[in-house]
Amino acid sequence: MHKVLIESADYQDCQRAVARAFELFPLDVAGKKVLVKPNVLRSGRPEESITTHPAVLSAVVERLKAMNPAEIIVGDNPGLMSYGANEASFEKTGLREASLGHYRNIGLDGVEVPFSPEYGGRLSVSRAVLEADVVISLPKFKTHGLTVLTGAIKNSYGILPGAQKALLHKLAGNPLRFHELVVDVFKLRIPDFFIMDAVIGMQGNGPASTELRWIGKVLASDNAVALDSVVARMMGLDPAGLRFLQKAKADGLGDFADQALEIVGDLTPIPDFKLPPLGGDAISHSQALQGLIDSRAAMRPKADASRCTGCGTCVEQCPAQALTMEDNVPQVDPEQCIACFCCQEMCPEKAMSLT
Repeated sequence: MHKVLIESADYQDCQRAVARAFELFPLDVAGKKVLVKPNVLRSGRPEESITTHPAVLSAVVERLKAMNPAEIIVGDNPGLMSYGANEASFEKTGLREASLGHYRNIGLDGVEVPFSPEYGGRLSVSRAVLEADVVISLPKFKTHGLTVLTGAIKNSYGILPGAQKALLHKLAGNPLRFHELVVDVFKLRIPDFFIMDAVIGMQGNGPASTELRWIGKVLASDNAVALDSVVARMMGLDPAGLRFLQKAKADGLGDFADQALEIVGDLTPIPDFKLPPLGGDAISHSQALQGLIDSRAAMRPKADASRCTGCGTCVEQCPAQALTMEDNVPQVDPEQCIACFCCQEMCPEKAMSLT
């Protein structure tokens, strides 16, 4: 049985929910090196809810400090590839201050590890991740244009520093392979504990959408598959229809079946929760998955000229070099585009939509 906590919370009193999570899932951190990894997609204000909220991070760090670890490190590798993006992202999101002095730019020091020959045979992982005795992952409750939802498993994609994440998008080539790739990266260093910020979540065209949704929960588990399957159910999805969860279960990382879960709290689907484009197809069972993947692979990003400022971030971050600026608005080459949606994730104005 995999236990999952669903605890009511807001950002003013999330310390209580975090304390409940640590009580339900005891961790031995005394004298150990602990890495806390929030979800830091990119630079953004806390109220945009594209990253783990500072209140949740500070509550976790405060709790850890009382447990006498040898060291606490707070870090992540945002999607942006430019120099200094790590510090800037943590600063603007409020997560640097919320780290209570424990922030470190973990992207500056990577260690090569063996990986699938399909992707070059090796990857670089932040040294702080590999050397930590305990890793605590703090994902955000959000939708995702490519994986339908982003949660505990997807949050580990940020253990990869530098431009690797965008390159792997390109090498994966299609949504099905990317679902599987995300699980393979997760397996490089499986976190020991997960606390999810689901106080204000994101629906619609995530993971950088303007459509926010009050959920009022903090979720926690020591098993990522179980936690993500609860998120799927809350979104109105059948977890068996999500390829990354299928692969994670097949790889022995956990189970999403009802009988395999022990829910502590109230698991209720969120009424009228808005899924990303084509995400509703994932409600059906796995026989519909290939049609969903084929449809998603056929989608292309399009800029909303009324929101776009012509900053060029999408062009800079496109791993397939499929975007160019025309009349100060990005245009996509449909033959070059690999439907990775990095442009949509990285757009600071949330001007990119999927069509």
